[in-house]
Amino acid sequence: MDSYRISSDHLRASVKPHGAELCRLQTDGGLDLLWDGDPAVWGHQAPVLFPVVGALKDGRLLHRGQAYPLGRHGFARDLDFRLLRLTGHSCSFRLSDDAATRAMYPFPFRLDVGFCIDGPELLVQYDLHNPGGGDLPASFGAHPAFRWPLLPGASRKGHWLEFEKAEDSVLPALGPNGLLSGAGRPSPLEGRLLPLDDALFSQDALIFRPVQSRAVRYSAPGAPVLEVRWDGFPQLGVWSKPGAGFLCIEPWRGYASPEGFDGEFTDKPGIFLVSPGSTLSARYSVNVLLPEIS
Repeated sequence: MDSYRISSDHLRASVKPHGAELCRLQTDGGLDLLWDGDPAVWGHQAPVLFPVVGALKDGRLLHRGQAYPLGRHGFARDLDFRLLRLTGHSCSFRLSDDAATRAMYPFPFRLDVGFCIDGPELLVQYDLHNPGGGDLPASFGAHPAFRWPLLPGASRKGHWLEFEKAEDSVLPALGPNGLLSGAGRPSPLEGRLLPLDDALFSQDALIFRPVQSRAVRYSAPGAPVLEVRWDGFPQLGVWSKPGAGFLCIEPWRGYASPEGFDGEFTDKPGIFLVSPGSTLSARYSVNVLLPEIS
């Protein structure tokens, strides 16, 4: 099946087993909130980032002196997950290691991604389990792309992100190779508000590392407010392609390698370890607040 549908009286969603990727988020009135995934611009809509977030130096993972090819954001978004459960309002999927994944990432793992709609809210849950006998090094992240502009035919101007808390005044910068450079960049936040403009993304994503907030609100005059909350994700990326019709709000647990790092994967900044037999969980939610009609 191409996708599975779940819904409530307020919200409808569809999820593809390929990549366990959210591919539609729509109000009961038919307003599409998720980017359409135009492959001529950017063919994804809400990819799962695993087992890395961002790029590794030279696109390779080093483990015990051996190099493994592993591209930016890993491989989960390009593989088929197995359907575990489907109800009218929820579904969940699983990706487990096999010979193909171990050729890129030499570790046993089990990654479950679950989706649940409760009224006007979509909850997405990540559970990474270590079935092996040694520590499991990994990163993972979410990458949902919301429409920009939020309303069909509206101007892109006037959209904003409002952060829950004040954030650092200097943000990490990404070099042209996708790695963290030594130089930072001034934060474009105005207090807790980020007015959206294409120029913000001329140097790739804005990276909040760490992010103090646990929620942001994305909106524009007359449009729904999308309140994105997260738990278990200590970093946040905000990204778009200049001129593209989407804005990505990306809770992360991990980030790209620093330009000078070329060591063992286990030692890479941003990597966490899951002990044998343990499960690490994180989640984010999208709450859709429709504007009041006067």
